[in-house]
Amino acid sequence: MPPTLASLVHHSALKLTVRAGEDHLDVPVRWAHASELADPVPYMEGGELLLITALKLDAEDREAMRRYVKRLVGAGVVGLGFAVGVHYEDIPDALVDAARAEGLPLLEVPRRTPFLAISKAVSAAIAADQYRAVTAGFAAQRELTRQALAEGPAGLLAALAAQVDGWAALYDASGAVVAAAPEWAGRRAARLVPDVTRLRERPAPASSVVAGPENEDRVELHSLGTGRRPRAALAVGTAAALGTAERYAVHSAVALLTLTTERSRSLHAAEQRIGAAVLRMLLAGEPDHARAVAGDLYGGLLDAPFRIIVATGGEANGDALGALAEVAESAAARSGEVVLVVPEGNRLVVLACDGGAVVAACRDHAAAREAARKSDDDELVVGLSAPAGPIAASAAYKQAEQALSVARRRGRVLVEHEHMAAGSVLPLLADDAVRAFADGLLRALREHDATGRGDLVASLRAWLSRHGQWDAAAADLGVHRHTLRYRMRRVEEILGRSLDDPDTRMELWLALKATTSE
Repeated sequence: MPPTLASLVHHSALKLTVRAGEDHLDVPVRWAHASELADPVPYMEGGELLLITALKLDAEDREAMRRYVKRLVGAGVVGLGFAVGVHYEDIPDALVDAARAEGLPLLEVPRRTPFLAISKAVSAAIAADQYRAVTAGFAAQRELTRQALAEGPAGLLAALAAQVDGWAALYDASGAVVAAAPEWAGRRAARLVPDVTRLRERPAPASSVVAGPENEDRVELHSLGTGRRPRAALAVGTAAALGTAERYAVHSAVALLTLTTERSRSLHAAEQRIGAAVLRMLLAGEPDHARAVAGDLYGGLLDAPFRIIVATGGEANGDALGALAEVAESAAARSGEVVLVVPEGNRLVVLACDGGAVVAACRDHAAAREAARKSDDDELVVGLSAPAGPIAASAAYKQAEQALSVARRRGRVLVEHEHMAAGSVLPLLADDAVRAFADGLLRALREHDATGRGDLVASLRAWLSRHGQWDAAAADLGVHRHTLRYRMRRVEEILGRSLDDPDTRMELWLALKATTSE
């Protein structure tokens, strides 16, 4: 630890005597400085032991000493050393009383102890403390490195928590807690996810200091990664500010975790290239070759029902696909699932287990973006296939592309193919183009009805719903069947089309359904 006034008082060669401020001797001393200025405050930085002989001070003037000591305390001076036997044979009572009143430690320096000896003692103690800190820092670095190699990030976090006498946590690219040490720190780390999210929005490297939940501790957050977008983050919680040795340990942990992150990125890029080859083989109808190439890396994924996600991102939101990829990979890491993520320029393909955490996380991400989006332009658009196996991978890919196309036309973030084909074409009628067609087809009939000369639209709907059965449709409307026949002739006259044509009846029925579903 750094030198204190108490350690200087106990230094056998200095022979210092405490005359005031006995209760404040445990204060660290940053430096020892001699000054005979009447007002040395402008040249103080705080933490100094000021050494004086009172050459230019009227040390017997009580009011002057009161003001002098008060200014020293305000400047952060931690102690005052007064050399006796130079200008004063003893420390004047006025100065002693002023020091006691302000709680400023006042040390009597005997004539045979030069100020230089005190400065050397402080300097040597500071150097020894720095040496101990550096030595401890190197020892911590070796231990952290050993744990990182032997146990991975979990072992490194445990060693770091022990070094700083606190806790440590690692967050993944999505801001979720990956590991924490000790175990009880996981819940505390989870409550800092919003702070980690804000940190990740800044270019790496970045750091910040925040108060722990309920001000339990002081937490340092550090982003990890060398790219523009941080790949992970480290949190270190302690009861007080870090010392020099603890600072070395944290910086070593940041470096080691960054190296691990960058190495993981290289491996991840290689995995993506293998994944791209596996995907091409699946889409080419070669599942056996795909399994052979995938091996243990993706093999388990190809033995169970999976879904294919196809996504595109607009140029104005270039990180949209990267964010979706991070969501999928983070969900897979947390759940232990296997996922295949293949970037294809401004397109992303994800192959994930049906009913698993990855598909659910992608749905949730899309729903959040849907709720937050302000424009239909340059946004993430996602299509999700129905469950499929390796043999039907090509069909699933087409389903995802069809769903993507529908999502783009409807201005939606995500559309699932199953919802498009869930036993009805009615959801497809929500398309703006279909509604425009329906409005145009029925406009003349509605304009006729607006004049009060009949109810052609309602009559047409009843007649089509009864498959052209006159009596049943007339009963539904509460009119005579001859009245209904007359109305249907008026429909044909106004539209210029025959109701005997099945295509005409189909188009009119879809138009009625489309306008009804608005």
